[in-house]
Amino acid sequence: MPLDPLGATFVGVRGCDDKLTDLSPDGLAALADLDRRTLAELSPLQPADERERVAKEAMRERLTLALARYDAGETASEISVVSSGLHSVRSVFDLMPLAGEEAATNVAARLAGVPDALAGYRRSLIESARSGKVAARQQIIEVAKQCATWIDPKGDDFFPGLVRRTEQAGDLPAGLREDLERGGQAARTAVAEFESFLRGELAPLGRENQAAGRERYQLASQYFLGARIDLDETYAWGFAELARLESEMRVVADKITPGGSVDEAVAALDADPARTIKGKEAFRDWMQGLADQAITDLHGTHFDIPEQVRRIECCLAPTSDGAIYYTGPSEDFSRPGRMWWAVPQGISAFSTWREVTTVYHEGAPGHHLQVGQSAVRAELLNRWQRLLSWCSGHGEGWALYAESLMDEIGYLQDAGDRLGMLDSQAFRASRVIVDIGMHLELEIPADNPFGFHPGERWTPELGWEFLRAHCRVPEENLRFELNRYLGWPGQAPSYKVGERFWLTARADAKARKGKDFDLKEFHRAALNLGSLGLDPLKDALARI
Repeated sequence: MPLDPLGATFVGVRGCDDKLTDLSPDGLAALADLDRRTLAELSPLQPADERERVAKEAMRERLTLALARYDAGETASEISVVSSGLHSVRSVFDLMPLAGEEAATNVAARLAGVPDALAGYRRSLIESARSGKVAARQQIIEVAKQCATWIDPKGDDFFPGLVRRTEQAGDLPAGLREDLERGGQAARTAVAEFESFLRGELAPLGRENQAAGRERYQLASQYFLGARIDLDETYAWGFAELARLESEMRVVADKITPGGSVDEAVAALDADPARTIKGKEAFRDWMQGLADQAITDLHGTHFDIPEQVRRIECCLAPTSDGAIYYTGPSEDFSRPGRMWWAVPQGISAFSTWREVTTVYHEGAPGHHLQVGQSAVRAELLNRWQRLLSWCSGHGEGWALYAESLMDEIGYLQDAGDRLGMLDSQAFRASRVIVDIGMHLELEIPADNPFGFHPGERWTPELGWEFLRAHCRVPEENLRFELNRYLGWPGQAPSYKVGERFWLTARADAKARKGKDFDLKEFHRAALNLGSLGLDPLKDALARI
């Protein structure tokens, strides 16, 4: 882990918590060289059994695509509102222990290292831009806005807040407190300077057109899915899938407001005091209770959940961009898996009917079960598989599949909760359409089931209009989502396309095994493969 201390902290490997990853051109080249050398050593190895065969196929697929992205200039030029070296530097502090002198010393050292880390990242971005590989100008501006919010005393005030939390977590020597405060100020100044760099140097070099284009998008899609798909067929499928889901939503809505529309049912649910929680801390506690109950209910019935994974921690993120995400446990499970919510500023009331399915997605049987089970299986998976292998199509696809699975096994009998799940699914189907459509600048089908701008070509403005028409998401969150799609091409469809792969794999297994098919055993065997690309997953499941 010496080449990537940030990655070490994210996966919970100790020993590098006082350092930051070298994000300069040389640092990124060293990481790519490690991938290249690993692939060269991997190639001649002959697997001794099926377990080793799956491991080799998974590693070869992941590292090959990571290198393809690096060689195409995508790694050095990447900056978006959700994924960048900047975001890794900021968010790593969320996962660091704060209590005690050793923890505080690590935090202080890392804070002091932020200026150099961001200076190296600036070199990567500017050199890449001057060679013709650069993010869209608007995306760069949106990231600059995030920097401003992070350091604004009236906004997230992140670094002073981190210093305060660290100082409050233990009785620290005066010298260490001074180190923390100096480091916090240095980090805050570095982020302010990075904001100025984005606005003044990088943004003028940024692309006017936010669309990635077919060639870049195809590589990004393959990386996020671990499979090469027919983009045009998937785009058409997205329309059909969204229409199917909205038809189901109308049936459920009729149970809530007989004779009414989906929007009328949503209004009724939002107006129901029994489905509203005031205050983000109270909402966090509600999520924690539901997540704990799901683990208790599912263990020993639909899944055998390892003991180490029967603990999850629901957290409020110290930022406010609207993201909801999961972080896995540390290698020794001293840090549990965590569900995070970065609540937008000004949001103080939460509708539970919308978020029951979110808890199942981020918790069990979604990410927490999937990631935690891989981390536990040392007897089946090597360390790279347990800690480092990740494919969005596999992971997000499983988590979305987990949402509908909970409906299937009876956990969404309440019409409001079921409408929330269907709305979540429809949101993900909308993303397939909008993400592929905007980045490939495709023509909107003349016969699309929604009568939406037939024959026109997608633009970000039409993307926003479509999302507003089909997604019942607060405007602040939806704005973030649209910016995310524009800056991270190919990732958003990985949820629904990944779920499609999982459902197909399950149907294939059921057809193959007939009366011997057992759903619990299918899930166990599939999750015991670890996280891998969808093509290697499909091949491995076909051999089980």
